[in-house]
Amino acid sequence: MQKCIYTAFLITLTFLFALMNPVHTAANGYGWGFKKNDEHKVPDIGEYQGMLDKYGAYYADLSGDKVIYLTFDNGYEEGYTDEILDVLKKENVPATFFVTGHYVTSQPDLVKRMVDEGHIIGNHSYHHPDLTVVNKESMKKELESLEEVVAEYTDQEEIKFLRPPRGMFSERTLQWANELGLTHVFWSLTFKDWNTGDQKGWRYAYDQTMKQMHPGAIILLHAVSSDNAQALERIIQDLKRKGYEFKSLDHLLLKNTLPKDFLEL
Repeated sequence: MQKCIYTAFLITLTFLFALMNPVHTAANGYGWGFKKNDEHKVPDIGEYQGMLDKYGAYYADLSGDKVIYLTFDNGYEEGYTDEILDVLKKENVPATFFVTGHYVTSQPDLVKRMVDEGHIIGNHSYHHPDLTVVNKESMKKELESLEEVVAEYTDQEEIKFLRPPRGMFSERTLQWANELGLTHVFWSLTFKDWNTGDQKGWRYAYDQTMKQMHPGAIILLHAVSSDNAQALERIIQDLKRKGYEFKSLDHLLLKNTLPKDFLEL
């Protein structure tokens, strides 16, 4: 009898835990991730590839070309973005900065500088929510509000690319983004760089980037990292010496919509 009561208690406890901690399913959403490798190959993303193909989303350039796409997520400022922009300008390298509403309104001069110097502003949503748990209208408001505030402070009137907050996505958010004219852009190279209280020095950022590097990499960096700011120039220069070219996400989009011969003209 006691065993039956104990079993029933465990079943009830498991049920309550499931209610409080729902498992991420296809309906609720997926967290972006993949198995890293140091073989200089594009990471395999398994079942995610079919979803990305279906909705025209990207995590890497799969052509095999030795090109790199630099992207930064900017939710708040730690004083390193000017330094990063200086390096990009010096090395003539384009980047995409995925920004939040807070970043735009608190750092309008930096956002304007990004656009003025030829970089792309991407949509990281206005308030940085998990888009897989909001309804379509709320997601639309989050993304359109960000686009509006960017247009208010810069000359970029349209946003083409979306990096979902926290890397969370689902089939319906991929579809809704397409309906709003946005393309999801994930990443194929990243490392733990966002913890401002645990920076490890420029060599750490350099080593983490170089050992994971592969043709077609979309690199995710956070501009709050002092390590990244200090390592960026070395990373760019050494990758150029290895034969890599830095391109913008506009190039990737065109590359997948126009004939190859046209791009070579």
